[in-house]
Amino acid sequence: MTLPVTAFVAAVCALLLLATAIDTVRQRLRLGAAFGDHGDAKLISASRAHGNLAEYAPIVVILLGLLESARANHMALMVIGAVFLIGRVAHVVGLYTPSPPGKAPLGRQVGVLATFASLLVLGGWTLWILAMVNL
Repeated sequence: MTLPVTAFVAAVCALLLLATAIDTVRQRLRLGAAFGDHGDAKLISASRAHGNLAEYAPIVVILLGLLESARANHMALMVIGAVFLIGRVAHVVGLYTPSPPGKAPLGRQVGVLATFASLLVLGGWTLWILAMVNL
């Protein structure tokens, strides 16, 4: 396999997506809700955990693959991939953690920061490589 970091991050994301999708379906069956969230906190949490991962994982996997294909530093890519995955797990846990209104649980805060940091580094690094190639 030529893109082991990308493959690992994609595989873990696939398993997380499956787990969050299964829980979303489980919550829908519990409520008998085919569409919408019916204002149910558990269904909202499950649905957002799945949807949020589905929104961020593809671009991170693509950027990792592009950088890995460009022979970017393997260890740095592994660290960024790990930060992203830890952040995504923290975010899922945070979405399931009850919190007072207006106060995001720590897991959710860590997840957002890790995800944004991963995107910033991967996006910036990709643009930097593009700029270096085209000089």
